[in-house]
Amino acid sequence: MHRYFLGVDLGSTTSKAIIVDEEGKITGRGITNTRANYSVAAEIAKMEAIYNARFYILKKNLETDLSWKSEYHQFIRDIENVFQYLQFKIRLDELNKLLLSNAGSYFQIKVRSSLLQHLMQILPSLETKIKNEFLQNQLGLQNQFFRDVVTGIYNELVAEKDKTLFEPLMNVFDKSITPVENEILQVDFKIMVNQAMDILQKKYKSLPDNISGDTSMRFDAELNLLKGNYEKVSDTLRDHINRVADYELHISNMTGTGYGRALLPFPEDCIRSEILCHAYGAHAIFPETRTVLDIGGQDTKAIQVDKHGLVTSFQMNDRCAAGCGRYLGYIADEMGVPVNELGPMALQATKEVQICSTCTVFAGAELRELTNLGEKREDILGGLHKAIIMRAMSLIARSGGVFNEFTFTGGVARNKAVIKYLTALVKENYGDTIKINIHTDSIFMGALGGALFARRASELAHKMVPVE
Repeated sequence: MHRYFLGVDLGSTTSKAIIVDEEGKITGRGITNTRANYSVAAEIAKMEAIYNARFYILKKNLETDLSWKSEYHQFIRDIENVFQYLQFKIRLDELNKLLLSNAGSYFQIKVRSSLLQHLMQILPSLETKIKNEFLQNQLGLQNQFFRDVVTGIYNELVAEKDKTLFEPLMNVFDKSITPVENEILQVDFKIMVNQAMDILQKKYKSLPDNISGDTSMRFDAELNLLKGNYEKVSDTLRDHINRVADYELHISNMTGTGYGRALLPFPEDCIRSEILCHAYGAHAIFPETRTVLDIGGQDTKAIQVDKHGLVTSFQMNDRCAAGCGRYLGYIADEMGVPVNELGPMALQATKEVQICSTCTVFAGAELRELTNLGEKREDILGGLHKAIIMRAMSLIARSGGVFNEFTFTGGVARNKAVIKYLTALVKENYGDTIKINIHTDSIFMGALGGALFARRASELAHKMVPVE
């Protein structure tokens, strides 16, 4: 039996889970918003990692075929995307019910009828737009959160409606989204994968004979092969898919870390500090790492590590979440945009407006004041992102400075504006020879470190068992 090891990073804004195999290779990834319910968030992330691991095992089993049958690769990628859509749709259906229920009991009686009428117009459009994002743009493969996707599209649709109902529509949404987001879905992997295959059959059959020229030649070729060859590909792969669905994925050991690690239902000896886990995870991906910067939801950590990935010194911010993920989330809420749009907007800045404070408490007031003074939102965000990195650089200096190689981890490492200012300031202060590592799995580094600690602990325990 193959053994697998789980790491869960229970952060203040997002919860991540990583599964590694006996060789320490990443097998599965799972991520969700944390919000108010830590235990539910950790379970959702774990379940997502297990689903993702099954798709990884499927690809591993078909490695030889995938190397020369491009239509297989496209087909499995599409199945995984539609699988994510089907989970997403379950939550969306629950959200629609709750929105209508809350609108029907809205405290302002005089607007109830209009509120319900507007929602009855908005919800079908919301569902259609989200379905198109998954089936046409493969949203399911982009690690986008349910709340962020729905909020962005819902806000667009609300903006097209009667302005007098803007506040009631937003109030009803805010009241409805969190309970739905924090609900554990009961999903049968095999049933849902087969449902995904049925949806794909309709998609492939409805493809036009000539695909538009705005896609790559490789993508065109794969889709054309599937259009005329779906049944054969489907029948060939279905047995493989069902075997993976029935496969017992045995988690031999697990480790929890992160801001909320004390709330995890793990034994005490399976809990590790997030500083150790981020350092260990960063070192596993980039073995030459000597300095790690982690900007998470609630805190920022500057960590120095040795050649084994063990921590030699560190500095972290105080209890204030200034300059962290929660601060950026607050700014996004103030501006009425999804948090993942802040970075692209900041990159459009023509100057960096000086930000007096990165304190979350005063962020809204300062933002409104600068806007009233005529400053552009892009320039304000440019200054804000630079201020965040200036704060992080002071922590790095106190921890001992930047040494080669420098690895950036945490959710904020996804923000391209943060990367821009970080790169510029590291080069300016520590020279052009510093190699800066930013990985696509940067947000998972803490969970990866946890999974690797779980694997190491299991190996040590196995060695200590006496041989009879």
